[in-house]
Amino acid sequence: MDANAPIPAAGSMSGRNIIGEVTEAIHKFLIDHYDLSEQIPRFEEDLKFVPKDREEVIYIYMYRVAQNPNLRNNKRLRQAPVFVKGDGANPDEVYYHRPPLLMDLYYLVAVHSKFRSDAERLLGWSMLALNETTHLVYRPRKFLLPDGREVDSIGRPYDPNADETDDDLFMEKVSLAMCDDLTVGDAINFFSIQEAPYRPFLTYRARVAMDGPLVEGTGGTTIRIPRLGRADQPDSSSAIHSPSGRLMSGRPEPSDQEPPGPTPKNLQRIVEEEPESPTENED
Repeated sequence: MDANAPIPAAGSMSGRNIIGEVTEAIHKFLIDHYDLSEQIPRFEEDLKFVPKDREEVIYIYMYRVAQNPNLRNNKRLRQAPVFVKGDGANPDEVYYHRPPLLMDLYYLVAVHSKFRSDAERLLGWSMLALNETTHLVYRPRKFLLPDGREVDSIGRPYDPNADETDDDLFMEKVSLAMCDDLTVGDAINFFSIQEAPYRPFLTYRARVAMDGPLVEGTGGTTIRIPRLGRADQPDSSSAIHSPSGRLMSGRPEPSDQEPPGPTPKNLQRIVEEEPESPTENED
């Protein structure tokens, strides 16, 4: 599809909720894995919150969102990794979208306890617990079709518990890693702006891919491959020359090979036929 062509009617943005879901996933992971004491700490997003006398608190605050410059793609429309197979009456459905927006979400994790040693213990536990999250979110990728249906990459109704071993199923993965994004001076200024006391803290980066709306395509993609001559065989003789003009030993022409990767959907290969030579008119 031409990037400058008008965009047909599209559906809702598939990745509109992913940022909030990542924050909720961090909360849920720490709550589910807490095993230091019977009383689970309180989780807060407001750094100004003042706990009670004996209350322990884990603060989780997303303070920065940035686009990943190393994985940035061009904004032209491309075929989306979702294929809805049709039946005898309806053709297969092919969809296009802009490449996903790859974003880095930065979180500040701070702790509070009445005694400093307890706060340090809680901070150490949080550090080790979050180190175990190889994938904070790992589930089938959800696509919202223009007609409102929620499907996975195979075109089935969306099921977050679908079998992960299917090769055609695209998975959504959100990684979480500790990073050194704030200096002590930056953190002091940050807590001061929030009107909160300075507390021990950690910074983490979550990497997400945000999908936009899908655009329905018609007829699939047509690929035109012109017939090209070989650069190392300028004439039709059996001798093969190198670019420098030196004769090379004859070798068979390479045979056509299938490209690696999954089988393309709705792709048509068009090969131009050789023009027929004109026949001489008989007297």
